[in-house]
Amino acid sequence: MYKRGEGRIKNYAEEIRNRVLSRMDVSREIPDEELWAMIDEAIAEQTENRPSLCAREAAREQVFHALRGLDVLQELLDDPQITEIMVNGSQHIFYEKEGQLLQWEKQFSSVEKLEDVIQSIVAAGNRMVNEAAPIVDTRLRDGSRVNIVLAPIAIDGSVITIRKFPERPMQMDDLLERGSLSQEIADELRRLVQAGYNMFVSGGTGSGKTTFLNALSGYIPHSERVITIEDSAELQLNDISNLVRLETRAANLENVSEIPIRQLIRTALRMRPERITMKKREILNFNMQRLTVIYALLKQIP
Repeated sequence: MYKRGEGRIKNYAEEIRNRVLSRMDVSREIPDEELWAMIDEAIAEQTENRPSLCAREAAREQVFHALRGLDVLQELLDDPQITEIMVNGSQHIFYEKEGQLLQWEKQFSSVEKLEDVIQSIVAAGNRMVNEAAPIVDTRLRDGSRVNIVLAPIAIDGSVITIRKFPERPMQMDDLLERGSLSQEIADELRRLVQAGYNMFVSGGTGSGKTTFLNALSGYIPHSERVITIEDSAELQLNDISNLVRLETRAANLENVSEIPIRQLIRTALRMRPERITMKKREILNFNMQRLTVIYALLKQIP
């Protein structure tokens, strides 16, 4: 018999998941529609001690998220009102919604499942995290920023912090509507960007640097060639067709060499840029004389 409440759904979902896994052809990519059909078939076959319809529907989503998404985190990722997700070990998950920090009632089923999700995240971002390199910055497929710290560096269990970004980047009009700046300042910024002035955007964590720079990019003339350089790609520049996006790469144990931001800057200078937008704390250490050939340089430094 299944346990009551959440425990019952969890056990039932695990049983359905095992049935689906036993039938999956791992040698090929399975479309989402086919995976849903396999889950529904497994649920239909499970007739003993079947839970309620509501519980079966909850288990159905759990199984899909476990096999295709990020397990228990997928529900939070799918909520557009949630802006940040914090995982403190397998049993403690917090999220920020409408400016409030809340604890979620759900947890990972085990430490091993949390580790599986971590490896899935870093693999999708072409990164690596392990005991030798236990800290990594990466991103999800939708552009959300991810920081991961493995145990035992994180004493109470591996930590995941996800900063979500809106599907539609904020425009300058959105900032004006929210009262973030005045029309006079927005007009002056537009003149500065279009005139090709070098600009620096600086601020603390969560202060809106990326949001502001995305909005500011709306003033860049559409005819210009723009190159972005980032340690973890987050910028969503608006309506720029001639756009090249570059991202640094860390070295790993598989003899993959490091691609530092300085190397990307040197490369970008040979790509006929009209503007370069970059984000990196260490950028101030770069020889600024090399950048005088660019008439407009937008920089974002945390």
